[in-house]
Amino acid sequence: MRESCRFRVRSTKVRFTRKGLSMHPTKNDLPEHVRFAMVELLNSQLAVAIDLALQTKQAHWNVKGPHFMQLHLFFDGLRDLVDGFVDDIAERAVALGGTAYGTTQYVAKATTLPEYSTSITSGKDHLQALVTAFAYFGKAARAAIETADEAGDADTADLFTGISRETDKQLWFLESHLIG
Repeated sequence: MRESCRFRVRSTKVRFTRKGLSMHPTKNDLPEHVRFAMVELLNSQLAVAIDLALQTKQAHWNVKGPHFMQLHLFFDGLRDLVDGFVDDIAERAVALGGTAYGTTQYVAKATTLPEYSTSITSGKDHLQALVTAFAYFGKAARAAIETADEAGDADTADLFTGISRETDKQLWFLESHLIG
């Protein structure tokens, strides 16, 4: 079902708006309503990914205990990985003609990731908190795969498939630190 859009002309560039989203002209052949839906989906997942990146850095900065150095470096590597997810998600939204919303104000309002406690310091507690966060993010990525697939956007579904696969691998690594 195709939803109607308002058109707004600014100088010679045409921008499409709907539900607060601003779209830029593109020759991408996905139907306009699919691109709108995918940009909405991508921005919702972008907020969660940015929050996950920040939570991972929170653990990196504040971990204490007998395995400090190992966990400090591990958490930093996780942050780098999640930053890659953030970039890929944001760039897909823009490639579809949308705008990536990555400001702290937008993320604070839009994230659905459970809040990370700023009072924890032990390595085990940070690991447990990140297990929760990564498990949630993986579940959200799988839901995004389904949504993108149902909308007919195989590329966005594939993007989230890769993110889901890597998130599950990192979840395994995090959980492995808690055994024993």
